[in-house]
Amino acid sequence: MVGSAPEKCTVKNIHPIDQTVRLTLGIALLELAYFWLFGAAQVASYLAAAVMLATGSFRFCPLYRVLGFRPSDAPAPGTAVKAVVAVELLMVLVGGSYASVFLSRKVYLEEFNLVNDFYKQTLFLTGRGQRENANANYDKLLPAYQQFKNKYLAYRPFVLRSDSQLTTDLGRVEAMLQGVNALVRTGDLHQAHLDLEKVRPVFQDIFKRNGFSMLSVALVDFHDTMELMLDAGNAKDAVKTLTIYPQVNEKLQAVEAEANDPEIQAIRRSLEVMATLAKDHESDKLPAQAEVLKSSFIKVYLKRG
Repeated sequence: MVGSAPEKCTVKNIHPIDQTVRLTLGIALLELAYFWLFGAAQVASYLAAAVMLATGSFRFCPLYRVLGFRPSDAPAPGTAVKAVVAVELLMVLVGGSYASVFLSRKVYLEEFNLVNDFYKQTLFLTGRGQRENANANYDKLLPAYQQFKNKYLAYRPFVLRSDSQLTTDLGRVEAMLQGVNALVRTGDLHQAHLDLEKVRPVFQDIFKRNGFSMLSVALVDFHDTMELMLDAGNAKDAVKTLTIYPQVNEKLQAVEAEANDPEIQAIRRSLEVMATLAKDHESDKLPAQAEVLKSSFIKVYLKRG
């Protein structure tokens, strides 16, 4: 008995253009999950990426089959088209990964700098004994830091994901900021300044642990050794000034590697003049030059640190 041939089952039900879109979207979702998301949102994005990549790779969508949807006939893509698609997907993967690393760092730094601006001003004003202005900036610093801390306790972008110490450090900074409340309001502003100084090394360590290479980190490193030289200069101690100079010079070279514009060059000139005065045993001129060096540094740090 002669029977009719069974209808051939079409396994692939995704158009080549649809396939390219799915693969591109799958890679984008994968990068979104890996570099940007955290918690439930990350899991959801990974699952969506898996669906897009699987259906795109096999050119088969179960939902299309349930709905009876079939793509219009289209010629199979040639070798040249496949090569173009492969290059496009590679560009999305490599370019998206590079951009995500760069932008996730940039976003974190921008949000940190919003807090850091209030911190720097409060630090500067307490050092100058300007209580009213110090209080005004301190009132802005506390809620700004609280918002920053809460976000990065709940959310970890790729650049911070492996930092197991971040939660502890964010808590330490909060305790330091809260701890100077009475001093800033009505107490010893000099002591408040010294206590606020302790915040900077904590964030310095966070940046270093997470691979940030930036001007502000270099400036912080330079500041810590520069203060030792300033103390020696204010004490008119030429020998100690020269002893500390090599350390300060090394730290300033790290700053210059990040940026070496006229403002940075002014710091260098001030430092070299101070070293020359010490070599020439002109100790009486050291305090004034120490103030020049400090002023040139503050100008850069308040703007870009």
